[in-house]
Amino acid sequence: MTALQLADEREAADLAAFLSRLLHYDRAAAVRLQAAGTALAVFGRPPSFEVLAIRAVRLAKPYENGLDVTLDVTVSAGELLEALDLAAATANVPAAVTGPPWAGVLPPRRGWRAAEPGLPEPDALRALVSAAVAEFRTRTGELAPEARTRAQLDTIGRDIWSRTVGDTGLPVRAVHAAQSLGFLRGAEPTALLASGAWLRLRTPYGSIAVRSAGLGAGLGLSVR
Repeated sequence: MTALQLADEREAADLAAFLSRLLHYDRAAAVRLQAAGTALAVFGRPPSFEVLAIRAVRLAKPYENGLDVTLDVTVSAGELLEALDLAAATANVPAAVTGPPWAGVLPPRRGWRAAEPGLPEPDALRALVSAAVAEFRTRTGELAPEARTRAQLDTIGRDIWSRTVGDTGLPVRAVHAAQSLGFLRGAEPTALLASGAWLRLRTPYGSIAVRSAGLGAGLGLSVR
């Protein structure tokens, strides 16, 4: 069984929080793990947001498993959470699962550049999400009971969350996901990066990546 030694208890607690939030949105959530050296990347896709969430975790020592020097596996988020020992800052990697389609399509590792225009300040981003949530509640609350169907709610949601943050091209749902997953905290800086067909909202606590609407799958896409 492959064991990961995380850098410290805080890294273990942050990873546990990330996994718990993913499981809140999908009890059967899977995550793809990629480790090389002392860096572990954990990829997940909360279905409510239609984005890719990425949590970087520091390891106490370079990953090694016999002759293997890298780790690349898709596992159950719930099983990984159960395997975390917060006090010891360790985790046994669960058995691999058949990955969902998104797990085979990840953002590129390199080639990211700062996108212009950049993002507003964190407070403005949080205010944008709050306004979107309030609008959703208002519009759905105004529906007659017989019109409050799942299809109608989804239509309203798509209208609101597919809007972009100013002229950045980043959908508001990406900011909502960053806040809901604990990536958007306090006054910590945010950055908007671009690579091929991908946009990435990066914070010190994690990233949210989305593919630009209408662009082909071959642009800057990394299939591994």
